[in-house]
Amino acid sequence: MYYSCISILALILHLIINRDAVFKNAGLEEQEEAGRKVAVRYRYFLIAAILYYITDIAWGLLYEHHDISKLFPILYSDTVFYFIFMFLTMLTWARYVVAYLDKRRRRSRVLLFSVWALFVFGLICLMFNRFHAFVFSFNDRQEYVPGQGRYIVFLLQIVLYMTVSAYMLYIASKTTGQERIRYSAVGLTSLVMEIFLIFQIIDPSFPSYAMGLIIGICVIHSFVEEGEKKEKEVYDNIATSLAEDYEAMYYIVIETGEYREFSKSPEYESMNVPALGKDFYAETRKNAEKYAHPDDREFAKSLYYKDTMLKHLEGRKSYSYKYRIMVGGEPRYFRFTVMLSGDGKHFVLYEKDIDDEITEETMRMENQKKNITFGRIAESLASNYDVIYYVNVTSGEYVGYGSNDIYGQLEVRQAGTDFYDEALRDICIVVHKNDHDIVADFLDRDHLIRALSHRKRYSLDYRLAINGKTHYVRMTVRKTSDGNHFIIGVENIDNEVKKEKQVLKELNNEKELARRDEMTGTKNKTAYRELERSVQSNIDNGMDYLTFAIVVCDANNLKMINDNEGHVAGDEYIRASAKLLCDTFVHSPVFRVGGDEFVVFLRGSDHAIRQELIDKLRATVRENQKTGMGPILAAGMAEYDPKTDSLVSEIFDRADKAMYEDKQKLKNEM
Repeated sequence: MYYSCISILALILHLIINRDAVFKNAGLEEQEEAGRKVAVRYRYFLIAAILYYITDIAWGLLYEHHDISKLFPILYSDTVFYFIFMFLTMLTWARYVVAYLDKRRRRSRVLLFSVWALFVFGLICLMFNRFHAFVFSFNDRQEYVPGQGRYIVFLLQIVLYMTVSAYMLYIASKTTGQERIRYSAVGLTSLVMEIFLIFQIIDPSFPSYAMGLIIGICVIHSFVEEGEKKEKEVYDNIATSLAEDYEAMYYIVIETGEYREFSKSPEYESMNVPALGKDFYAETRKNAEKYAHPDDREFAKSLYYKDTMLKHLEGRKSYSYKYRIMVGGEPRYFRFTVMLSGDGKHFVLYEKDIDDEITEETMRMENQKKNITFGRIAESLASNYDVIYYVNVTSGEYVGYGSNDIYGQLEVRQAGTDFYDEALRDICIVVHKNDHDIVADFLDRDHLIRALSHRKRYSLDYRLAINGKTHYVRMTVRKTSDGNHFIIGVENIDNEVKKEKQVLKELNNEKELARRDEMTGTKNKTAYRELERSVQSNIDNGMDYLTFAIVVCDANNLKMINDNEGHVAGDEYIRASAKLLCDTFVHSPVFRVGGDEFVVFLRGSDHAIRQELIDKLRATVRENQKTGMGPILAAGMAEYDPKTDSLVSEIFDRADKAMYEDKQKLKNEM
């Protein structure tokens, strides 16, 4: 009877301390997916332990009367279930450990595979035991007799528990604080079950494994489950207390979008926004469509995407925005602040009703606009700016004055509380996408203060993109005489830029003509020298990934043609030589660097088939030499080798040498 008493006490203690975890679902739906998975698997382990205790109790009671033949079939069946539920505790425990590791991004698929294999192996052994006493048997007096298979499956379980224990204690040594305590608790629990399983092997008549199981469960309950529960309660209390200063707070899993909402505002609760959810991004866009002011709806929806929120947090601890929400049929301004949690895996979002603040601020700004000393901005009015902003250097409060509608039909605030923050929003709306970063950097408050510390004014030219059209503007910033305000003017310089571009285009055309050979239309020696300097600079700067080759050519018989047929025929011969090269090397520039000397700079697709092209040129030349029609060009090619070449001139010299060798071959073939 003492055997059953120990398991009965273990079962009672188990049910007392784990009553909620076993019989209630409360709190599961409030956890993140990873947390729910751990809780569910721990619950399975607890249920498996209950089943084991019940079969262990029954076995003790039945074995007391093993000599009663009528009870033997029940005793035998209970013994089978005893092993099955022991294996089940091992399986559910290992699955709990894997879920616990996965929750902290520590994958352990090998452990999961091993425990399933061991579980299936144990079941197969029990099935085999029905036909051959491998795991256990009963003798003629119906006394329990352990089999060899029992020791094998027990030893395999011990190895598994030992592995889990060692791995968890190793992880614990790499962590700190409460996490270290929890990993240690899980590791020690595995160690305890391993030790008591050894005792169970030594003495089958004593319920050692049941004792180890309840000790381990108590350790997990005290140091893991209760610890996390108390920690969660502390966090919830902190969040709830903080939420008293806001209409709502959200704790959002960045990757999955799961979230919890804390709200103390009756008005906000009346909007029936869910306190828990699976996809913050999609659900909040849906709520924005439903509750945001119609004029702010698209802006609001654009904010609630994971990538958008992460991008806004790049290089900063938090960011804020505001828009109007319809509450009780009336629009009210709300400010939203987004922060990144300490673990980098969660967003924390605060909502605050600032409509009363906005109303007060509007009245104050109206008074400020009436009382501003216009003499302070008179110094910039003469510059004929289209928009002028008068910005408080420290607070960012501003008033804007406009004379021309350079922003088209888009709404740009003319008064506000934070010029720097609102400017970042407006940049995304009206500034050309390629100029977003430079304008944002330019309007950084600290940057402006530094820039104006040693100059009177500071300017930036950039592009606006309004209704699909782009034009240039110039923003000029200066400080007021008292140093407390910036005066920021924006003027349209589109015509000015267009004129500059036209002048530059004409200048480039003149330069292009200066680099063109008049006779052949190819590039001239000046152009080649410029290219050579550019390529040499690339080589000097380590850009050895560039691939190119140089072909040096020389037109044979030019002097004889000039002497016998005249210079007109000689010029035609040069043009024919240039045409042959241009037709052969279609995708590479051809340069005339002397009277009858040419250079081809092979690159791109021509470089890829360079040998094929040079062979084609030489075949054409030999055909011309055979028929006596067409130019005859000696050609030599040299390739750039980044491992050995450091000078472009060296490559040219190799090509030139190869050209002279080809010239000699042509003479020998005549």
